[in-house]
Amino acid sequence: MPLPDQPLSPDPPLEWREGTIPISRAFDDPYFSLAGGLDEARHVFLAGNGLPGRLQDGFHIAELGFGTGLNLMALLLCHRGPGHITFTSFEAFPLAEGDIARALAAFPETAPFAGRFLAQWAGGQRTLHFPHLTARVIIGDARDTLPAWTGKADAWFLDGFSPPKNPELWSPALMAEVARHTRPGGTFATYSAAGHVRHSLTEAGFTVTRHPGFGRKRHMTTGVLA
Repeated sequence: MPLPDQPLSPDPPLEWREGTIPISRAFDDPYFSLAGGLDEARHVFLAGNGLPGRLQDGFHIAELGFGTGLNLMALLLCHRGPGHITFTSFEAFPLAEGDIARALAAFPETAPFAGRFLAQWAGGQRTLHFPHLTARVIIGDARDTLPAWTGKADAWFLDGFSPPKNPELWSPALMAEVARHTRPGGTFATYSAAGHVRHSLTEAGFTVTRHPGFGRKRHMTTGVLA
């Protein structure tokens, strides 16, 4: 059975760098790269998973860490059909509509989809409908919500805050759950190249590869489920 939509948790406090980049005070980490969030999403999560080339009807993408929804915007911009795809994201601390709007305003390219997204989000919807894509944001601690999820993904965006600051989203147990909820031959991509993260994903059953990272990051990581 699908999990019901859940209400927003209290908003975590934010600070803003250069007026446009949200920084989580709870984790002392930005929600996206200071070098360019949309380009980072394309380099790490889209190209890292071989997208949009793999997209087809019924394709399912899952994500740890919804944040501002910028990865969803990047996906919408690259998939104009044909075929309908599904996107499921797990988020413990959902942002308010005003904060998301402020963050996305820095990326005018997202405007064709941001308005529709923000209208649904402000109305309390956590299942979001777009042409050729349905997105669902599951609110709560992923250590609880991911094991309870009945779906399986063809590709994962692993986009929690950095492992030293948000270790809960990078634990061996949670990486094992990511693998358990991945279809055979499915993939993941993440900006992180931390050794313990790569080890956990390898132990979970992925063939893990390190690649050049985005911006100032030397490396990122991708993998395929054996």
